[in-house]
Amino acid sequence: MTAPRTIGIGILGLGTVGQGVWKHLTEKKADLEARLGVRIDLRGASVRNLRKRRAVRIPSSRLTSDPHAIVDDPKVHVVCELIGGTTRARELTLRALRLGKVVVSANKALLCEHGPEIFRAVRRHGGQFLFEASVAGGIPIIKAIREGLVANRFELIVGILNGTCNHILTRMGEDGLSFADALKEAQELGFAEADPTLDVDGIDAWHKASILAWLAHGKWAPRNRTLVEGIRKIGPADIDFARRFGFALKHLAVVRRDFRQNWMTVGVYPALVPNRDILARVSGVNNGITLKGDVVGATTLAGRGAGGDATASAVIGDIVDAIAALTGAAPQGLSAEALAAREKSGRALRMADEEEIVAPFYLRLSLLDQAGVSEGVYRVFSRHKVSIARVIQYEHPNQGRGTVTLSTYPVNERRMAAVVRGLKGLRTVLEEPVVLRIFSPES
Repeated sequence: MTAPRTIGIGILGLGTVGQGVWKHLTEKKADLEARLGVRIDLRGASVRNLRKRRAVRIPSSRLTSDPHAIVDDPKVHVVCELIGGTTRARELTLRALRLGKVVVSANKALLCEHGPEIFRAVRRHGGQFLFEASVAGGIPIIKAIREGLVANRFELIVGILNGTCNHILTRMGEDGLSFADALKEAQELGFAEADPTLDVDGIDAWHKASILAWLAHGKWAPRNRTLVEGIRKIGPADIDFARRFGFALKHLAVVRRDFRQNWMTVGVYPALVPNRDILARVSGVNNGITLKGDVVGATTLAGRGAGGDATASAVIGDIVDAIAALTGAAPQGLSAEALAAREKSGRALRMADEEEIVAPFYLRLSLLDQAGVSEGVYRVFSRHKVSIARVIQYEHPNQGRGTVTLSTYPVNERRMAAVVRGLKGLRTVLEEPVVLRIFSPES
């Protein structure tokens, strides 16, 4: 009887996710070996500080401060890049791929910023790059698009992709917390970093949306053609309007494709989501993603989108896929031919113009409290042929100002931008208008 093949695994970085991968691989080693018909050799991990105390006990002989020792080890077949950032991670990833190895990564910033270069290395040197953990943590969205729903063309992918934003908006909407208080709580609970910029300003979700756009349509979303907004501007009046009219405020990543006009649009922004939509009920730090395919219709996946264990689960799923491909038990995930075809389809696809992106809008205006102010506001809307659907006025006694919230009927982005410029030019508009989109699967 032939002895089972040994597959060596090396880990770059032992933060929360890296420790989770080591822990669960060790605990489930026997089960995985029996399922895959191989021996798994957890060769070692590179760390910055060899003396740091960690939650997972790892023999000192398996640790090194030199990541090249992991990458260059001829007995390491699968390299798990879990160090984060885009400088050292890029160098080590390309080094491993040039050696023909499989790289498993949870690094969405690396993939978003250097994806074309990484996949050129895959095609040239015959390795693989697997990245399930880069989007939505433990939700297998990459595998769903790449395999389970491969028969579909996706006209819409919309998701809650950042657990920090979703936790904050859930607490604001359900418990009346201010943004500042909800953010502080999220930081105390470990859901938000001390510097929350990447999360609350939408950058993290944009990285993930760009990955999904490339995976589904073969085109990376350029930053200068992508609307990226965070949640810092959300206030009590916005929450109140949403509640009154049957919406929940969510931070969405939206990828739309028009197959007739051959355009794609990608946006990341806070939006009013109808309560009847399943995404409106995704709460706390959970993520949820709806894919609208031309064959299957609408499919929604929801679950833990962040945290060490959820992300470690996705990393281990990629490791299992890598082992299956290395042993011939399953085809490799994205072959050179598949990458070439995806790149070709993306070149022919254009980003949508502002006139082609249509949605209902919500606005919050802080107005001078005097006669005739409303008429001036309505004239701006009328001038640009934008129709108002609903209006709520809030009084602020003895402050000389009032707040008006309103929603529009569907209008394109260019026309709405003209309205906002017109409103900002009124001396009776005291602050920058707050503009949100109202999500509809059809718009």
